[in-house]
Amino acid sequence: MKNLIKPLAIAAALLPLSALAHKQWIAPSKTVLNVDQWVTFDAGSSTDPFVRDHNAARLDNLVITAPDGSTVAPENQSSGKLRATFDLQLKQPGTYKIAVVNTGISASWDDNGQTKRWPARGTPFTPEGFAQEVPKKAKDLKVTQSIGRLETFVTAGKPNDTALKPTGKGLELVQVTGFNDLYTGESATFQFLIDGKPAADVEVEVVADGTRYRSAVNEIELKTGKDGRFTLEWPQPGLYWLSASVQDKKADKPATERRSSYTASFEVLSP
Repeated sequence: MKNLIKPLAIAAALLPLSALAHKQWIAPSKTVLNVDQWVTFDAGSSTDPFVRDHNAARLDNLVITAPDGSTVAPENQSSGKLRATFDLQLKQPGTYKIAVVNTGISASWDDNGQTKRWPARGTPFTPEGFAQEVPKKAKDLKVTQSIGRLETFVTAGKPNDTALKPTGKGLELVQVTGFNDLYTGESATFQFLIDGKPAADVEVEVVADGTRYRSAVNEIELKTGKDGRFTLEWPQPGLYWLSASVQDKKADKPATERRSSYTASFEVLSP
C-alpha cells in the first residue's frame, strides 16, 4: 500500500470533489510569454472558479515540469486566507506544466446506525492509520481511491510537448489543439485519457472567468466521444476553468472504488 498512496495533509483532499462545495483552480497571470519572463500564479478554492471567496488552495504536491522534462521549483511561494501564490521564471523555451496531483483513499462505514468516516477532517492519511482505524469487517464498508489533478500550462516562445506526456494513471487531458494556442473564433479539440486509454462519454464542464459580474454561470457542458475527444468554441477571451471526473471499479487495494478527477485553467486570447 505504501507504493499506492501518497500522504495528503488534510482529509478533505481525499474526498470526492462532489462532496466539496468549492471549485479548485490555478490562475496564471499570462500563459504565452518570452524566455526569461516571469509568471505569477494564484491558487484557490471557491464557490465559482477564480473568485477569491473561500480558501487558499493547498500546494503541498505542486510539481512544475519544464520544457525539457526536468522539475523546477516555484519561487516566492506563500499562502494567505483566500489564495496561495507563487512565481515562476521561464528560463527555458517551450511549454511548462504546473500541476497539483493528490492521491489517497477514504473510507466510510456503518457503526450502530451512524456513518463513520476515515480519515477524520484535519487528520493526515497514513497507511498505518488505515490499518489500525478502519474495521476490515465493518458494515457497509466503502473504501474509495481518489486521484485528482489540478493543472495549468504556460509557454515561453515556441511550444513543445515534452512536459505534457501523460503518465497513464487516472484521468488526464492531452492536447490536440495546443493548450497555449487558444483563440476566440477558433474551435479547440482536446482528448481525455483514463489510464492512458481514450475516455469515452466523460461529461466535461467549462466555465469562463467573470461569474461574479454576470447574472448566470453560463457553464458549457460537453461530452467526450468514443475516442475521448471533445471540441468547443470559446465565446470570449479570458481565463477558462475546465473540469471532469470518472468513477469506476479499477481501484488499487484496499480500495474497491476509484474516482479520477481532472481540473485545468486555460487562457483564451483574441486573434
